[in-house]
Amino acid sequence: QGILLIILTMFLFSVLDAMAKEVAHRTDTVMAIWARYAGQTVAVSLLIAPRFKTALKTGYPKLQLLRSVLLLIATTCFFFGFVTIGLANAAAIMSLSPVLITLGAALILGERFGPRRAIGVGVALIGALIIIRPGSDVFTLAALLPLCAAIAYSGYALATRFVGRDEDAWTSLFYTAAFGAVILSFIVPFFWVRPAPLAAFLMLILGGIGALAHFCLIRAYMAAEASAIAPFSYIGLLFATFWGMLIFAEYPDGFTYLGGLLIAAAGIYVWYRET
Repeated sequence: QGILLIILTMFLFSVLDAMAKEVAHRTDTVMAIWARYAGQTVAVSLLIAPRFKTALKTGYPKLQLLRSVLLLIATTCFFFGFVTIGLANAAAIMSLSPVLITLGAALILGERFGPRRAIGVGVALIGALIIIRPGSDVFTLAALLPLCAAIAYSGYALATRFVGRDEDAWTSLFYTAAFGAVILSFIVPFFWVRPAPLAAFLMLILGGIGALAHFCLIRAYMAAEASAIAPFSYIGLLFATFWGMLIFAEYPDGFTYLGGLLIAAAGIYVWYRET
């Protein structure tokens, strides 16, 4: 059940990214990010409405703020990244986050970090460099955006480790969504473009899909141990490549496949060492 739920989660996130890219093309990228956060805030608020006051209570206000800031940075960098360099390329670089979390846990949390895990992190970084290819004609500054997203998301995940010990998952989900929605609501008027009916419809359902994806993610980790389902998250690379080809005619080159394979292999190896 946990494996099926994590696969469904990755599928939903890939659909979310594809829809967000379509909205960005038809309107503006900032509008797509705002719709994703505002919609999720509404969806989560409806789900926790019967116990809203209880869900708002947090014992880690500063950490919740840090999580929210880091996730907003990660989402913004990732959205601008895949709009520019394509879904498959951005998703492959973003897949660095599991090994970066391992590295961050060693540097920040003091967890053990042996030479084998170091090799796994090194191989994953080499995979990212193969995709980005600094110094080549393919390289642009936009290629660094998914890398920044992966770093920010890793920090978010590490902060979540502290919060998750005592905090309700729905409390964390609400604060991360609401913070982004409030901040972006002040920014989006400067980038507002009147959306066509299709773009408006996609904006309406973006947040709902995001909330459903996060709910499935929570259920997945409730149904199975993290060590059992973590490797299946890399199926998101296949979904991202599929939508990129089907909707946007984005066909990754051989370097992207090679780099993505190295990142996934290194991530699975690091997961194996974790277990």
